[in-house]
Amino acid sequence: MGILEPRQGHGTVVRDLSADSLVVPLSLVLTRKRELVTELLDVRRMIEPGLAARAARNATAEEIAHMGDILQRHEAKLGRGEQAIDEDSDFHYAMALAARNSVVLRVLDVLMDLLRESRSRSLQVPGRPKRSFDGHRRILRAIQRRDPKAAEEAVRKHLQEIEEVVMRQL
Repeated sequence: MGILEPRQGHGTVVRDLSADSLVVPLSLVLTRKRELVTELLDVRRMIEPGLAARAARNATAEEIAHMGDILQRHEAKLGRGEQAIDEDSDFHYAMALAARNSVVLRVLDVLMDLLRESRSRSLQVPGRPKRSFDGHRRILRAIQRRDPKAAEEAVRKHLQEIEEVVMRQL
């Protein structure tokens, strides 16, 4: 990136820095990060609406109750002004479990690791935690009604809201 310079007999030293030598590498990092987040959201748009539809068809009463429990924990944390990153992740994973596809679960395991950072950042944006909770509530209601199309649409809307917040932040 042009910030460090190896020098024989002196080791590695920081070069004299100009504004350009700092801004250009930083802009490359931010551009790459934005691309990664865009790609992650794109993958989520490919996978999660279908998972929600499958969950609406396949979820057991216990799985639906478990998703409801997660939302209650989520709401309680919001009420206390705490972050609910774990509950956010748990809800999406519970929905995926209810969809009954072991291959997608393996893919989601990898995605969850990649999403952890963007999720923690986006959930710190004012108003975002409440919007996330509301999105999850809409998704759960559609699953409870056993309405695959409504579940798909609720996830699409939820992901669109996330994208608006995250991209504005980046």
